[in-house]
Amino acid sequence: MGEIIKRVREIRVLILAFLAISIWGCKQEAPTSNDVVLWIPYNDSSEVAANADHENSRMRYKLIQSKVLDKNDVFRPLYGEVSKFTEEQYKALKPLILDQNIPGLQASVGAGKLTYEEIVLFYLYRIYTYELDNTTTLNTVIALNEAALEEARLRDKERKEGYHPIYGMPVLLKDNIGTDGMNTTAGAVVFAENNAPDAFIVNQLKAKGAIILGKVNLSEWAYYLCDGCPVGYSAFGGQTLNPYGRRIFETGGSSSGSGTSMAAQYAVAAVGTETSGSILSPSSQNSVVGLKPTIGLLSRSGIVPISSTLDTPGPMTRNVTDNAILLDAMMGRDSEDLSSVEKNFGKEWYSELSSIDLNGKRFGAFSNLMERDSIYRNTLDLLRSEGAEIIVLDPPRVAMDGFLSILNLDMRDDLPAYIEKNLNNTQEISVKSVADIMTYNLSDSLTRIPYGQGRFEAVVSDTTTTEELKSIKKTLEEKTRIFFNSAIDTHELDAILSINNFHAAYAAAAKYPALTIPMGYQPSGEPISLTFISRQFEEPELLKLGAAYERASNIRKSPEDYQ
Repeated sequence: MGEIIKRVREIRVLILAFLAISIWGCKQEAPTSNDVVLWIPYNDSSEVAANADHENSRMRYKLIQSKVLDKNDVFRPLYGEVSKFTEEQYKALKPLILDQNIPGLQASVGAGKLTYEEIVLFYLYRIYTYELDNTTTLNTVIALNEAALEEARLRDKERKEGYHPIYGMPVLLKDNIGTDGMNTTAGAVVFAENNAPDAFIVNQLKAKGAIILGKVNLSEWAYYLCDGCPVGYSAFGGQTLNPYGRRIFETGGSSSGSGTSMAAQYAVAAVGTETSGSILSPSSQNSVVGLKPTIGLLSRSGIVPISSTLDTPGPMTRNVTDNAILLDAMMGRDSEDLSSVEKNFGKEWYSELSSIDLNGKRFGAFSNLMERDSIYRNTLDLLRSEGAEIIVLDPPRVAMDGFLSILNLDMRDDLPAYIEKNLNNTQEISVKSVADIMTYNLSDSLTRIPYGQGRFEAVVSDTTTTEELKSIKKTLEEKTRIFFNSAIDTHELDAILSINNFHAAYAAAAKYPALTIPMGYQPSGEPISLTFISRQFEEPELLKLGAAYERASNIRKSPEDYQ
């Protein structure tokens, strides 16, 4: 932060010199807080050129920084307070906050060692330090809650026994989740001024005292705009980068900012969304814990949709305990979401994650993954050493014919329904359909769709009928459930083990939960994760198994440049 403040002061001197000879100078007015320059756009052409021959074609970027977002607009409002937070204060708080879980943070607050205001300031300090420096920015945080510190002070004042552990904890939200006071862009220029109200899960978080710290970047339209384009890219937020290797490793998508912000420790927890892999993928790529819940466990109301059949929000955190706490804080039946259900896992069920170990647990492991990946094989050996039994599975592949039509036809209907419900008539957003958005994008394609809009084209051109779609949904759900259930039932498995998001589409179609947890790092340094899959509404059991594995492996490490 000291370097940032020094740079701001130097820039301020230049601004004042310019004022003296400019039209502003004629007015003899000193710059206000709104004139402070915290960030300067830079020429990213050399970075783009350096990735031109990347072995991963999706990482051959056309741009890095956003062409439309001015980071000064994001960071100015809280700068006055954050700039008073010193390097010495940061270093003193670091051992109390960095890498600590929610129960640990709450214990420090209860003991008088920490305040919620200090926790928020600590994370804001990290965000300002890394995101305003063009050599370290991950293009992750694209909006901040201007009232975050005020809310933190209120939490300190009103703190009492019996609160939910999410109370006072700063949480970041994927920017397709409606949040009062911050626009919900879905990464798209057309939604830049979408001031939709709080989503149901945001209301749940606020009711329990969580502090919504800000919004994070994502793959535009939850990676359902362009085909074969970089994950983590949005026209509004630019190209999200992976802290384990900026421009070296993919961020995963579409909850790219949720994953990178957790890896870089920009907040206590983050919320992502998934249709098929959009929590599992970025969690795996950023070495954090991600849960794609059973469809219906968490409400989707107020979230920019792809598919009302398969969409779900979910928690993304640095450890399993925090994941369970965040999940619990968002749960609740929503009458406006037809898939929403009320589930009672028991009072403070999230405090019982250490109640089991791996001894006697039975896991299914895929033979083809064992042949493919040594880290997966070594992890299975670790599980065996902890007393678990591994049953090797060689199931037939499931033909996923028609899967994309579920996304295409659902989005064709669900996005207009979202617009009608959440975008009021005072907003200058006139689009009503996917076709309207395509037309809007074409009027400035270099800025709005530099990678094209191939998936939108598929949405409007898909000729699948309503009856055919109904059959596809039913068939795929049945087939994928048989895929998992036959192995679970035959071998009496506690869970099936996969890698990253390799079986995300199967879990999506079955509407089953999937939990991914850091499993290690490739020789290149790229993270890789172990993914647990089980049947509907078995989240508590999955999280207990995940917690036992996490304790046994203790493998996660923070990215070197963000410690």
